[in-house]
Amino acid sequence: GGPRRLLLVSNSTLHGGGYLGHCQQHIKSFLGEKVKRVLFVPYALHDRDGYARTAREKFESLGYGLDSIHESCDPVEAVRKSEAIFIGGGNTFRLLKALYDNCLIQEIRKRVLEDGIPYMGSSAGTNVATISINTTNDMPIVYPPSLQALGLVPFNINPHYLDPDVKSTHMGETREERIRQYHEEPNTPPVLGLREGAMLLVEGDKATLQGVTGARLFLRGKKPTEHEPGTDFSFLLIDSNLQNL
Repeated sequence: GGPRRLLLVSNSTLHGGGYLGHCQQHIKSFLGEKVKRVLFVPYALHDRDGYARTAREKFESLGYGLDSIHESCDPVEAVRKSEAIFIGGGNTFRLLKALYDNCLIQEIRKRVLEDGIPYMGSSAGTNVATISINTTNDMPIVYPPSLQALGLVPFNINPHYLDPDVKSTHMGETREERIRQYHEEPNTPPVLGLREGAMLLVEGDKATLQGVTGARLFLRGKKPTEHEPGTDFSFLLIDSNLQNL
């Protein structure tokens, strides 16, 4: 066993860099030397073979073997035997549907929360680590049986969080307005808007904002607050009913 260990990354690629280039040092220190092989979940993209090749190349360059779950004849068994899990980005609805279709929600929860294996998510993989995918930016191109996700943390995340462009003439809702609309519904948990280049490291009951950009925190009924890398977000792990504070 051991405490939960999560690395929740906003995005796989940062402008000017390659796949996972901006967070590769974080990945190495997160996985450490104990982990030899990573189980990759490419369900968020249609081309799973191509996606697995990209991820395998990156992880092998960092010194880790990579097995893609879509190549396994028994995905549940693959999760049970995994040393670490990485769920990549793409369409969050497609990803969550595949996790349900393959009976992996409870299996991944058990491995991460009870057995203490490291979980890394990027973009859609970060979305599904939270309570629900209600605050994803993706289009519902398929219909998962539920919007409830893995619940590895008791709040939601909005990856690729975008600030309003003050020069834009676009009249559609900003990301902030959409999150506020979510919080107009009762009993909605906090939402952490992770900008590109930001990531959240969770170790047991400690959560720390890492990366090169900040995050914006939304609590129901409160004004959003701005946070720099290094911020201690451990209070978000205590209870999802923070909106009652």
